[in-house]
Amino acid sequence: MQRKTILSVQNIVCETLGTLEQMFRDDGFEIVKINAQSDHVPASSQGYDAIVILGGPMAVYDNLPYLQRQQDLIKDAIKNNTPVLGICLGSQLIAQAAGGRVYKGKKKEIGWQDVYVTPASSNDIFRGVTDKTIRVFQWHGDTYDLPANAKMLAYSDLYPQAFRIGSAVGIQFHLEVDRQLIESWIREYSTEISAERIEPESILPAPGNLEQLAARCRLVYNNFSKVLK
Repeated sequence: MQRKTILSVQNIVCETLGTLEQMFRDDGFEIVKINAQSDHVPASSQGYDAIVILGGPMAVYDNLPYLQRQQDLIKDAIKNNTPVLGICLGSQLIAQAAGGRVYKGKKKEIGWQDVYVTPASSNDIFRGVTDKTIRVFQWHGDTYDLPANAKMLAYSDLYPQAFRIGSAVGIQFHLEVDRQLIESWIREYSTEISAERIEPESILPAPGNLEQLAARCRLVYNNFSKVLK
């Protein structure tokens, strides 16, 4: 039997699949990784059972050809009903590709924060979440107005946080991080932290945060991968 193939699109080296990678591998998926800045981004989703588009510090509204190519790939995936999961920048690319608008938010969300899950999410990517709020890790400055036919799955006090449109799910926050990944971002984005007057220690996980986050990530992974098995 042919192995199912996941296309993982990175926009910067330090923003990876994180804890999701081992989950996919444990279930026998083959992962094809590309760096969008240096590798060819396919225009077609054909040949992939799912696509995961990851984060990065660049903005969707920047005139960057590799971001436009990812939007073309997203449009093709939705057209052909190929599952897509977009995380942070990935979610913004889905929103824009599907007819929404991405723009600079009035305030950055960085660190550990609560988001609200909507009733609609209980039959979707957050199926199994019994709490009305979940604590997640955030790192973004941009936000989006959702496409008219998108279904809101989560939101914060400031912004939309998760949505579905067709076969694509966008999640603005990060469920896939572990301590090592957070520490690498603190180093990579130290200038941004300083500019925002954020103490690096305040971003590090408090006791129990990572365990709870890993459980949420596992739940979302199970819901996403269910359609692939």
